[in-house]
Amino acid sequence: MTLPNLMNGVVLTGHGGPEVLEKRSDLPIPAPGPQDVIIRVKAAGVNNTDINTRTGWYSKGDAEGADASWTGTPLEFPRVQGADVCGEIVAVGADVAPNRIGERVLVEPCLRFADGVEQSPPWYIGSECDGGFAQYTRVDSRHAHAIKSDLTDVELASFPCSYSTAENMLTRANLQPGETVLITGASGGVGSAAIQLARARGAHVIAVTSPAKMTTLQDLGAENVLPREADLVAELGKSSVDVVVDLVAGRAWPILLDVLRPGGRYAVAGAIAGPLVELDVRTLYLKDLSFFGCTVLGPQVFGNLIARIERSEIKPLVAEVFALDDINAAQRAFDKKGYTGKIVLKVDA
Repeated sequence: MTLPNLMNGVVLTGHGGPEVLEKRSDLPIPAPGPQDVIIRVKAAGVNNTDINTRTGWYSKGDAEGADASWTGTPLEFPRVQGADVCGEIVAVGADVAPNRIGERVLVEPCLRFADGVEQSPPWYIGSECDGGFAQYTRVDSRHAHAIKSDLTDVELASFPCSYSTAENMLTRANLQPGETVLITGASGGVGSAAIQLARARGAHVIAVTSPAKMTTLQDLGAENVLPREADLVAELGKSSVDVVVDLVAGRAWPILLDVLRPGGRYAVAGAIAGPLVELDVRTLYLKDLSFFGCTVLGPQVFGNLIARIERSEIKPLVAEVFALDDINAAQRAFDKKGYTGKIVLKVDA
């Protein structure tokens, strides 16, 4: 097919509030490098990383937010964000098989290959390169995973970032059948994904959330759901869980180590209650705990996720759908946290 020269999209023009998101109708459609594919975006999910990148949250002290990307390097503006991409391949580079055109794909958000070379550390779509908040996007062909599913584009767009993050955390922590996992922030995109993925592994799930969302998480498969204010030691007992999947951190963080068994594993990929915590190092070494910071996806993680989707082992949780032009309203709804699952933007051709 012949592509137009320009496309609609939303660009991030700097760090700040919603005012730094600019709707544009004159963005150039990317041209594929030899190993790239061009994807017509059908839907794109909203994530914590979108807001964190916009506000410069990832910066650990630089006054100008110059280190406020996933990789700790300066962002280039303008940038098209959007780490969750579902779409269709409409063009390919010279080294990519032409029969990939027409494939329905999900994009792996962690890009080990981009601009024709291996990236170290990996890039993240929507951060180090343009993402899904536009009509078209470009990605190395190996990160565009074909998928066969009866789910809608919007439903599929709820999977890539949050579910691959959860799958990566459980893989890194080596969660086994019959083990018990405690999941904090369990009603969000990653937390609700972790519940389903842990159950698919045959594990027992304890979820922590707000009282209003407890029934929903039980329906997802959590066997025990506790309110955020609960005293976890009083409710569960010391040394009672094998794995902690933490998306919250904050002041209550030390109690998570108290409920881990000796030899337990702690995996973290978020800090919505605050990034600074108090660690008694004696707890860490006397209990022989293992800590896993989880950002870069393992090589097999996204492929395993695609297989789970195709086998219907997990289901999408779409809380609300907005048009791409309504991105500010979507991010406001996201910030209120009054939902379970994902907010998704529908991208019109």
